[in-house]
Amino acid sequence: MEDSGYWAENMRLIGALLLVWFVVSFGCGVLFVDELNAITFGGFKLGFWFAQQGSIYVFLVLIFVYAAMINRIDKKYGVDEADDGPADGPDDGRVD
Repeated sequence: MEDSGYWAENMRLIGALLLVWFVVSFGCGVLFVDELNAITFGGFKLGFWFAQQGSIYVFLVLIFVYAAMINRIDKKYGVDEADDGPADGPDDGRVD
């Protein structure tokens, strides 16, 4: 496995997702609030909705996007968690 390539790709992914989260939470909730407040969503002004709820929903979606994308990166570099069965033998529920 090429460690530097794996981590570079991982850090690019994290950077891109953080940028999306920043734009949605700070941009839509603070910077563009006046423009977004001209639109209503569920009875609330859209700028208010993004500041209170939208950024949280986007964050949750980004978690799932990260999980899917990092699985692809893991497979690409051969570090995925293949389901080969238990590594230490059968799990009988005992704690050693």
